[in-house]
Amino acid sequence: MNSALLTGQTGLTAQDKQLSVIANNLANVNTIGFKRDRVVFEDLFYQVQRQPGADNTEGNEIPNGVQLGTGVRVAGTQKVFTVGAYQTTSDALDMAIEGKGFFQVSRADGTMAYTRNGQFHLNSDGEMVTANGSPLEPAIQIPEDAIGVTIGADGMVSVTLAGNPTPQEVGQITLASFINPAGLAALGSNLFAESGSSGQPVQAIPGQDGSGQIKQHTLESSNVNMVEEMVSMITAQRGYEMNAKVISTADEMMQFANQTL
Repeated sequence: MNSALLTGQTGLTAQDKQLSVIANNLANVNTIGFKRDRVVFEDLFYQVQRQPGADNTEGNEIPNGVQLGTGVRVAGTQKVFTVGAYQTTSDALDMAIEGKGFFQVSRADGTMAYTRNGQFHLNSDGEMVTANGSPLEPAIQIPEDAIGVTIGADGMVSVTLAGNPTPQEVGQITLASFINPAGLAALGSNLFAESGSSGQPVQAIPGQDGSGQIKQHTLESSNVNMVEEMVSMITAQRGYEMNAKVISTADEMMQFANQTL
């Protein structure tokens, strides 16, 4: 069998996965705090028919060998944690992180998850929670009679109560940072989990240890660049077409050989 058939097949598979990643990026172009993915490709092993630097029959060194590649594969996908654009809102519980930190939330199974989505809400107990109900950690409860909420750049949460103009502190938001955020495990729902590649979380008060400051009345938009994704989609499409052409050409060569010999 012509090896180009199998080599072209690996190219089709790789470009198909690339398109899936692009589609997910574009689907989340309006998802608050979303971080785009990029695909990491690597070539497969080589069939060495003549080793570079080998001696020929006359005792001379061969400068170039014969090494035939066998295709490409997707080595992995990587989250790109560049900062998205900031948008101003009117909701006092909307927050954005100006730095590399993550908000910490508690999942239903008791494990900790991390997010860049600062769009928080209040549940029936007055606790700050995400859109799917996961409470912020450390837990912060807003009194029922609070008429105003202020969140400082250092994460200190204060409320103004009816009949009392003096702000009352009700909690301190802490952020977590990682040595390798690209190694975090994506859980969906704008959440990430610690993994062996990300390293352990380092907790800090906002503004300390490089975790970043908090900006109230602000949300961080998705960092997906639509123009860049469209260009990548065109490149993936052309790559798919060319690999399909390789398979077609290899098939025609085999057909010609079968009919001629």
